[in-house]
Amino acid sequence: MSAGHLIACHECDLLHRVTQVPPGSVARCCRCGSVLARPKQDSLERTLALTVSGLILFGVSNVFPFLSFKLQGLVQQTLLVSGIRQLHDQGLTGLAVLVAFTTLIAPAFQLVGLLYILLPLRFNWISPGLFQVFRLFRSVQPWGMMEVFMLGILVSVVKLAKMAHIVPGIAAFSFMALIFVLAAAMASLDPHEVWDRWEGNR
Repeated sequence: MSAGHLIACHECDLLHRVTQVPPGSVARCCRCGSVLARPKQDSLERTLALTVSGLILFGVSNVFPFLSFKLQGLVQQTLLVSGIRQLHDQGLTGLAVLVAFTTLIAPAFQLVGLLYILLPLRFNWISPGLFQVFRLFRSVQPWGMMEVFMLGILVSVVKLAKMAHIVPGIAAFSFMALIFVLAAAMASLDPHEVWDRWEGNR
């Protein structure tokens, strides 16, 4: 974080002029004690690496079989989008759209948005519309609910286990790994470093 950086407290809106905060240290609001900044070591590089890994896992999750059902010698493979399609076919279009947004569209936008923002910054260049994309990225972030979808899948598998033999596909393991990778990317991202680099390269 650059010296003399102005930060408004997210809790009480008190404006602070924060000097250089070393990685591992925390700057707090002098009025309410809320965290103003917590710089992270190699935040941009670590987040970028996790983002690329997440994009690979996201592709695998949507291309390869998610689950295989074996019943009386018949094998039926399903993809990640099969459940969304089934909801639509049953007339639950609104629920299908919600599931698609929270499990596919929002995570995809998060990963692509991070790559669009961080990759050019890594080479000291600013993407067109970086400010708007980053603001939209922060707005979409709470809508990524892959872990809720995965929990629902696990509950369904337990209930169906007595009727058919269920085999998880490579996409199921990739999807589980994607949940942790995306969470790690969000945890390692330092928004203040993004804004500092944006200001430094304008």
